[in-house]
Amino acid sequence: MNNIDLITYHIEKEVGIITFNRPPANAYNLEFHQVFSNILNKVDEDTKVNSVIIKSSMENFFCAGADIKEFQNNSIETNQKMVTLARENLSLMDKSSKIFIAEIAGHTMGGGLEIALACDIRFAADSKYLIGMSEIKLGLIPGNGGTQRFARLVGKNKAMEYLLTGENFSSDIAYEIGLINRLFSSEELHTKSLAFALQLSKGPALAIAATKKVVMNGSELSLQKGLELEYKTADELCHSNDAKEGFNAFVEKREAKYTGS
Repeated sequence: MNNIDLITYHIEKEVGIITFNRPPANAYNLEFHQVFSNILNKVDEDTKVNSVIIKSSMENFFCAGADIKEFQNNSIETNQKMVTLARENLSLMDKSSKIFIAEIAGHTMGGGLEIALACDIRFAADSKYLIGMSEIKLGLIPGNGGTQRFARLVGKNKAMEYLLTGENFSSDIAYEIGLINRLFSSEELHTKSLAFALQLSKGPALAIAATKKVVMNGSELSLQKGLELEYKTADELCHSNDAKEGFNAFVEKREAKYTGS
C-alpha cells in the first residue's frame, strides 16, 4: 500500500477531513505516522481551515493502535522512531490552533484511543464496538499520552480503573464517564460532526484558537495563573477586527462575517 492510501485528506465544506485507511483495523506503523505527520503539518499551515475531523474508512475500526505483529518484528530503532513520531504528532495536535474532532464509529484501542484523546472533541456512534487501552495486559503502560490525557479527561478514579485492568468499555460507558462529548446514531454521526465543525468554520478563528490555548495551558496552572492567562488573552482579543465585527453584527442584528484578524 502506498503512502497516499494510508491516510487521506480533503476539504469538505471548509472543514478538513483526515481519514485513516489502513485495512483491516487501521493499526499504525512508522509509515502511517510519517504520513499523518505530513498531513497534520499541512493542516496546521492552512489558514482556510480551523476545524478538522479525524475519521476512519473502516466500518468496524476507528484505530486499533500500534501494529503489534509489525512492532514485534521490527528493530528497536524502527520502533523507537515510530513511538517518537507518534508522540510528536499528538503534541502537534495539542499545540495546533485548529480544533480536532474525533469521529468514532468502531473499535478504538490502545494508541488509537490515544489519538482520540488528543482531539479536542469526540463524537461517537451509539453502536456495538469497544474502546479501551489494554497495554497493561502486555506488561506495558500507554506511552503516547494515554495515562495523562485520559486521567485529565475522565478523572483519576475512572482512569485508574480502566488503565489498571485493561478492561474495554462501550460507547455508552465512554459517554457516561465524559470521554465522549456526544453520541449519535451511526447514520447521522458524520452529518452531526460536520455540522459542528462547520459552525466553528464560520466562527471567529482567533477566539476559537485562543479558547483552545487558554483551556489547554490553563488547566496545567494554578487557578490564579490560569486566570491571568485568561485575562491577558481576552484583553488582546478585544482589539481584533473579529471582535469589532462581532459587536457590530450583534448591534445590527445580522450574522457576523469573521476574517480571522
